[in-house]
Amino acid sequence: MNIGIDIDDTISETFEILLPYAQKYTIEDLKRKSEINMNQDFLNHFYIVYMNGWNEKEALAFWSKYYAEILKKANIKIFASDVINKLKKEGHKIYLITARWDMPNDNIQEITKKWLSNNKIEYDELIINATDKLKLVKEKNIDIFIDDSFNNCKNIVENSNARVYIMNSKVNQNLNHKNIQRVYSWPEIYSLINY
Repeated sequence: MNIGIDIDDTISETFEILLPYAQKYTIEDLKRKSEINMNQDFLNHFYIVYMNGWNEKEALAFWSKYYAEILKKANIKIFASDVINKLKKEGHKIYLITARWDMPNDNIQEITKKWLSNNKIEYDELIINATDKLKLVKEKNIDIFIDDSFNNCKNIVENSNARVYIMNSKVNQNLNHKNIQRVYSWPEIYSLINY
């Protein structure tokens, strides 16, 4: 099977490092109290911008200052590399499909490759700047798609034949769809793929 997998908050624990950096930025750079608004539905991966109430200029300044550092420091989810590597060894093709984007001063693709290597994750293809994941799911004939973004999961489950799993996170817990299965760990994902 062809398996498409997002990286941030699916393979990595990005939220856990992104939130403290966001608060540091709001307090130290913007000189205002950090008031996190979790009382909204976060449909996509820009949840940190919405929960902090940043405008576009503030968001761009945050990403410019901290994006590369955050991606380098994010921890891997427990058992993610074990399961992904096991799936690859069993003959599945692994496509890492991420919305991560290059920055003027940072080569995010190289940072991501190094992070994957350091965390011993094997894959067939890494696709960054994936703004249209549905298109890639169709192009790569993805059978199983795993992401934390509700919008991505919903778009793919409604417009392709891929089986879709949403990785549970603090920002997508209240979002559900009858054809999207919520998963909580990589061992669970492995069991669903193989049984």
